[in-house]
Amino acid sequence: MTTDHRARTAAEQLAAHGLLGALHDELGAPLAPEWEHAFWAVPRHTFLPETVWLGDDLTPCTLASTPKTWLRAAYADAPVVTQVNDGDDPGDEERWPSSSASAPSVVFRTLDLLRLRPGHRVLEIGTGTGWNAGLLAHRLGAEQVTTIEVDTALAVRAARALRMGGLEPTVISGDGAAGHPAGAPYDRIIATCSVREVPRAWLRQTVPGGVILTPWETPWLCYGLLRLIVDGTGTASGWFSPHSAFMLMRGQRSDLRIYRDVVRDEHVPTESVTRLSPWAVTGDDWAARFAIGLRTRDVWHTWHEDPGVEGVTSRLWLATTDATSWAAVDRDGRRDGRFTVWEYGPRRLWTEVEAAYEWWLRAGGPGPDRFGMTVTPDGRHTLWLDSPDEPVPAAM
Repeated sequence: MTTDHRARTAAEQLAAHGLLGALHDELGAPLAPEWEHAFWAVPRHTFLPETVWLGDDLTPCTLASTPKTWLRAAYADAPVVTQVNDGDDPGDEERWPSSSASAPSVVFRTLDLLRLRPGHRVLEIGTGTGWNAGLLAHRLGAEQVTTIEVDTALAVRAARALRMGGLEPTVISGDGAAGHPAGAPYDRIIATCSVREVPRAWLRQTVPGGVILTPWETPWLCYGLLRLIVDGTGTASGWFSPHSAFMLMRGQRSDLRIYRDVVRDEHVPTESVTRLSPWAVTGDDWAARFAIGLRTRDVWHTWHEDPGVEGVTSRLWLATTDATSWAAVDRDGRRDGRFTVWEYGPRRLWTEVEAAYEWWLRAGGPGPDRFGMTVTPDGRHTLWLDSPDEPVPAAM
């Protein structure tokens, strides 16, 4: 920053106090003493790169040119994008976020769910900036923490930031889906990236009674936190909770676009009419969207807006992740409450979404915290509602 050391320190202290108050408000209680100690000992701003990207348009913000804005971003209770386009210069192309520092309230809520005790050994998947690993290392001791980052440049930068802060957990550059068998077994495995399936390696590397905590994503919605407890047979079971939306593990990404990869001129879809609004299953009701994602499992969606003579026409597109089936839904142009549906491929995707939504309504509109999952050593994932004895049926 351009100010002298004392002024800079005062600004950082003031910003940190403001964030601590915001955390109290968001979490509904002060941080536990052990986490508040870590908060002050491991300053968030020291783990952020000199350039971050802000807003929906991912405008670059640099420490050198706009220090006050940069510091506000560092100590806001909000995520901060710390890398775009996997570190490649996008030039004039579209920017997209590829790494971020999670909102501090999400970080501390997640850490609290680990239920850590002295002596616990922790494996973190997704080092990112290193701040989360630093908090863990301060709490447990650096020798108890191993963290893995798939992006070598991010791993090197995080290790440097940790070292400068006097914290040196083991930092590995590698694929987090494989875990780190050389350091296993672990009492806790925590992911800072979302997954669509739990890697079997994590189950093998967790002690009986240990916890796996990972953000969850379906192609329909990135939302939910899954807390699994591993039993003596290597099976893990546990509950979802809300308050989580993280970037997807790089090895589980799918890069699909409707017009580039899915819809073809020679496709001849079937046509029907529905009364279910496409906004009902893609709007602000996150509980409905979460449930639909669990039931449809491999169906994603995107909106396409087409400015026409009479205004903007919105069409909802659906497709499977293997790009073999698709559907489109929009107003039929004649009556309110009626929408035209086109479906193509071996599956009828809008029919599946309707069935999932109706099932969710009949179940009482459950939120994420009524759902759970069991994962077996052979990789089978079984979703359930309220009890492992009540599996969630697939919509297909």
